[in-house]
Amino acid sequence: MTRLFNRRQLDEAMDIVRAQMPATPQYAWPLLEQRAGCRIWVKHENHTPTGAFKLRGGLVYLDDLGRRGHCPGIVTATRGNHGQSIPFAARLHGIPVRVYVPKGNSEEKNRAMAAWGAELRVFGDDFEEARLEAVRVARDEGLHAIGPFHELLVRGVATYALELFSACGELDRVYVPIGMGSGIAATITVRDLLGLKTEIVGVVSEAADSYALSFERGAVTPTDSANTFADGLACRVPWQQPLDIIRNGAADVVRVSEDQIARAMRIYYTDTHNIAEGAGAAALAAALNDAPSLAGRQVAVILSGGNVDRAWFAEVLAGQTPSVQPPSNPRPDPDPNRA
Repeated sequence: MTRLFNRRQLDEAMDIVRAQMPATPQYAWPLLEQRAGCRIWVKHENHTPTGAFKLRGGLVYLDDLGRRGHCPGIVTATRGNHGQSIPFAARLHGIPVRVYVPKGNSEEKNRAMAAWGAELRVFGDDFEEARLEAVRVARDEGLHAIGPFHELLVRGVATYALELFSACGELDRVYVPIGMGSGIAATITVRDLLGLKTEIVGVVSEAADSYALSFERGAVTPTDSANTFADGLACRVPWQQPLDIIRNGAADVVRVSEDQIARAMRIYYTDTHNIAEGAGAAALAAALNDAPSLAGRQVAVILSGGNVDRAWFAEVLAGQTPSVQPPSNPRPDPDPNRA
């Protein structure tokens, strides 16, 4: 299978990322080790300038776009972290950005996107409807559309995996949350470039398990909804390219419940005093589920972001699990990869 990038390209991406941010840490917290019965390294992508791993991909994508000459403007869609990374990176090149979000999107993420310079538009009941509207607008207005998965985005994201493996060596297993697939595709590709045998396990919410279904069935399998409070996992229409990488390179894709995600968020706060959004806590939730089989092993989990709204986090710390109302008219896209 053709790799998305080679080592030289990965090193070049690291130079681009490092010009804007230092490496994020990976810590093995002793209280987490006590819970799991094994050493768990946490890759702290909640410590980037936008509070999430997506920034890395935006920096690499916009560096390439800026080098190619004048761009009249960018249109993209997001649930929040991608929508912060693109305007953050675009302002370095003076390119305007319009971001589409679905109704009911995180108000705090919306404010952060606008603060980084994005023109925010609300459209549709979920991410997929917002994405398709962004594609339409880009086509009709002659703007540059950036989707949720692209080789350059993955190349930038891969710098966190290179940092992790460089610091920790050959881990036995790494748990990676799956939204649209850039994080796990990046981790698999870097693992293979370094010649390691580390198992990569993808993690989804039971309430948004399209990638788990697709992994199991061997074909893109949309779902009718993705009603998870872990908005970074809220994918109901997978893409073929990341699915191919996952099916060829992941040991498994596992589901965690909404309650387990909320519990992992509380554990992050009590055991490490870090704030994790739902997607950011999913990998730890999966590792704790597997704890009986992990004794004596070296494991890492990707804390992909810490951008959770205060009201939801207060609910979680109070021992509750936030609920998400289903969209008014969910409808899977019959052609999930159309641009």
